[in-house]
Amino acid sequence: MSSAQLRGFLLPVLTTLFLAQFPLPGGSRTIYQPTWESLDSRPIPDWFDDVKFGIFIHWGVFSVPSYGSEWFWWYWQGSKIPSYVNFMSKNYPPGFQYEDFGPQFKAEFFDPLSWANTLAESGAKYVVLTSKHHEGFTLWGSKFSWNWNSVDVGPKRDLVGELAFAIRNKTDLHFGLYHSLFEWFNPLFLSDKNNSFETRDFASTKSLPELYELVLKYHPEILWSDGDGNAPDTYWNSTSFLAWLYNESPVQDTVVTNDRWGNGCMCKHGGFYTCSDRYNPGHLLKHKWENCMTIDKNSWGYRRNALISEMLTIEEIVQQLVETVSCGGNLLMNIGPTADGRIPVIFEERLKQVGQWLKINGEAIYSTKPWRAQNDSMTAGVWYTCKPEEQTVYAIFLNWPSNWELVLGEPKATAGKTEFYLLQVQLIGYENTLKWKSLEGKGMVVNFPKSCYSQLPVPWGWVLKIVKLNEEVEQYRKS
Repeated sequence: MSSAQLRGFLLPVLTTLFLAQFPLPGGSRTIYQPTWESLDSRPIPDWFDDVKFGIFIHWGVFSVPSYGSEWFWWYWQGSKIPSYVNFMSKNYPPGFQYEDFGPQFKAEFFDPLSWANTLAESGAKYVVLTSKHHEGFTLWGSKFSWNWNSVDVGPKRDLVGELAFAIRNKTDLHFGLYHSLFEWFNPLFLSDKNNSFETRDFASTKSLPELYELVLKYHPEILWSDGDGNAPDTYWNSTSFLAWLYNESPVQDTVVTNDRWGNGCMCKHGGFYTCSDRYNPGHLLKHKWENCMTIDKNSWGYRRNALISEMLTIEEIVQQLVETVSCGGNLLMNIGPTADGRIPVIFEERLKQVGQWLKINGEAIYSTKPWRAQNDSMTAGVWYTCKPEEQTVYAIFLNWPSNWELVLGEPKATAGKTEFYLLQVQLIGYENTLKWKSLEGKGMVVNFPKSCYSQLPVPWGWVLKIVKLNEEVEQYRKS
């Protein structure tokens, strides 16, 4: 690292440490210290809880072989899984190295404006792009990448910058970046690992400088960390970096972070919790969380050998979204573009389908809160959200009732004047209010006209809007 680069790396750290001891006078702004106790006290910015749904994009050199998984390099030369070894021996010449895939990652059809439009059509409100996966290849011209980046190799383009510009200028999506802390085969990391992480050459000269570079250059509103390589947060100097991010960075007030900042941090420290890939607990958590999952059941990156049966259906995606939001989480749904820069048509179709569903039913998702009950006690496949300020409860049901009536055990509606005068039940997408009857404090039965089903715009899940329910519209309050 040059002296100029070293100064650029150390300045934010030293500034944060100084401010922690000597806060600026005349202001009430909280200064977060580089400790988990202090950092974990930072409230997650409200915008993140409001948006509910985002798109993850796994894209990199692994999109070239596009076989099996985005972990291709590791499975081929790290774990030496026979199917990966055989794939390479049958299709590539002797001596072929993973680095030789780099020039083939050309992104010649990458149109960031087209991507931005497709992502916006999905109804998502934020996007997270893999700026660097565990292979170490950066999708921007990082000064710390040793030329293993998209500006010097392959596309010869700043892919992060181009997508950030398109997203911010053509949509209202929040732009975020994924960054892998470790790299499978980086010699500096392997040396530190062999030293039981008592040396920090890789963290201090490669990984952390990249993080500062990403924030200062692209101002991401989500910083999605991953891949600790079994190294503790002290090796990564995570608390000092996050203190700078929250105190002094250009996105100090708006940035949202996750919980993957070192071995033992997941589901315990950081911003929102991810806990594990495809995490969907099915119940409330007291901390904001996110379900990051894939349309392709077996991979985060693009696979040429994927089967249609290995893709989630739109019904399965809607179910994931509804269950996640009802339990207080956000859904981050992943797609894997091709090496030449296209969003595969199956992913494009799923994005547009979920967008169609949200265009009709989005009021039951966006800016909602968990209700006192997450799912129904009498009928399976019914999940609840609410908007307390509007005295509104939403019952989202995933199976159309065969007898044209839906029994709800949780809304404790009582008969009488309220039934005929105040409380209203609407089927979103259908213009007329619905008839209902009380089950004497044990729930309610909602009746559907047989003509209404054919009038509904989408068939993948439906929403009852219950207005002025004559019980307190309680909500779960996250800590």
